[in-house]
Formats: sequence, C-alpha cells, structure tokens
Amino acid sequence: MAYVGTPIDTTNQFQSLQGKRFSGNGSTTAFTLDVAPSSVFDIEVFVENVRQDPNSAYSLSGTTLTFAAAPASGTNNIYVIHQAKAVGTIEVLDGAITTAKLGADAVTEAKIADDAVESEHLNDNIISGQTALAAEPADTDEFLVSDAGTIKRIDYSLIKGQTMTPAFRAFHSSTQNVANTTLTTLSFDSETFDSDGTYNTSNGRFTPGVAGKYVIFANVRPDDTNVYQFELEIRTSAENAIAKFSRGNSAGSGDSFSVYTIADLSDDEYVFITAYHNQGGTRTLLAGTAEAFFGGFKIIGA
Repeated sequence: MAYVGTPIDTTNQFQSLQGKRFSGNGSTTAFTLDVAPSSVFDIEVFVENVRQDPNSAYSLSGTTLTFAAAPASGTNNIYVIHQAKAVGTIEVLDGAITTAKLGADAVTEAKIADDAVESEHLNDNIISGQTALAAEPADTDEFLVSDAGTIKRIDYSLIKGQTMTPAFRAFHSSTQNVANTTLTTLSFDSETFDSDGTYNTSNGRFTPGVAGKYVIFANVRPDDTNVYQFELEIRTSAENAIAKFSRGNSAGSGDSFSVYTIADLSDDEYVFITAYHNQGGTRTLLAGTAEAFFGGFKIIGA
C-alpha cells in the first residue's frame, strides 16, 4: 500500500549526531563545545559514565558548558552527545532553479545590477517575449542602459531624436487692408500646418511654448501697381521689431515683400507680423498660401 504521512527523508544522508570528550582535572568547571546547543535538554552529559541531571548539574551559554561542580580528574572521563541533529548546508545543483520556482517580482534591481547576472543566464526572449509597443514611447517611458558598466534607467525624453518643432505655417485666406500711416497687425487667419497647436489664427500670434531659437519668416504682396514706403516687420511681445523689411522708393508692379530672422524666444513670448505704409490711401494685401504667409520652426539643439 502507499506510504501514509510525511515522506521519509532519503536525501539528507549527511545528517549525524555530534559528540565531544573532555578530560577533567578536579578544578575546571567550564568546557567549550564545537556546536552551541539550543538548551540543556539538547545534549546528554556524562561524567565517569554517569549521566548528569540537565536541571542542576550543568548550564549552557553558547558553546560554553559549565558544571555546577568541577568533574574529577580523568582522561576523557567527560563526554557530551548532542541529541539534535546537525544540519548541513544544502547546495543547489547547477541549473536546478527554473522559472516556476521564482515568485512574482522576486528578481529585483539588485539581482540584475553590477554584473550580478551573467549574460549567458539571460533568456533570449527576455525582450522578444514581451508585449510590443506599437507607438512612439512617452517622454517618461524608461529604458535600462549600462553607464560605464553600471545599470541605470533613463527617460525616453533624454534619448529621443530632436525635431524641428514647434513648427507652423499660416496664410491669409482673404485680402487684408492696411490703412495709411497705420501700423497694422496682419491676421494670417488660416493654417497650412501647426505641429504643436502653438499658432493662434484669431490674433495672428505664434507662442512657442518651448524656449529656444526659432527661424521666423513672413511674406506679403500688395495688389497696387506701385507701393511707396512700405515696411514689413517681425515683432515679439518682449521687444519691438526684431526684423524689418523697408522700401522707400517705388516698387515694381506685383512685387512681394519678405522678412526673416532667427529669434531667441522664451516659452511664452509670442511673435507676430506688422505692416506699415504712408502712401496716402489704404493698400490691400493679396490672399493665398503663396502670396501672404507667416511661419517658423525651432532650430535643433538650440
């Protein structure tokens, strides 16, 4: 029939009883054992083959066995037997620890840092076996890197490729009039593109949201045959004009006016375009993506 109860231990064959002999001299009461018993009842003590009473004949402190009275002189006339078995160290066989033996979250950063795990012990599917990320990582997503041999984590925002954004291009969807001797903010009320939603079509302002150096440009074309004293300016909320195109003599029929610069902008410093003339009457600026446009983009690394 099948065995009932706790299985017999057939593997720990190295377990055995411990013993120790001493020679009394009629004056010594303290003797040192090789193993520290847990209590006086874990050992049997004999003097001249007479078993000693554990309640009164001796006491223990660590590995020190102290008799209440010094044993008589004699060669090896004292001996001690440990009743509790000595427990050996069980060495785990090579390759014996499998995935099933590991608890959830059992492998901590301390176990994979500083070469604690050699590369040959890492399974090839440690990466391929994970769920694939089907989109660009978020800026706060983290990666593990070796920094001169020390494992560290780093946010994606610090290693992703830089882009020339924010970037935008806007244009006039309809003509805009510029009155005589009146500094006029140009509307550029429609967008070709706006990468970060930083251009406002209601007031013609670009507010980058990210500090840096930006290429800013604009172009307009009046519908007049000749235009005198026409000025096109790039302005910011922090300064007056930072770039200006000005013509004081007669322009040719259908001429365009362009202005551009590199502006060092704070995150909340907005940019806009103005026009001015003193030709006596109102002048009309043509509409369309090729006739009247305003744009800009951040310079990589700046």
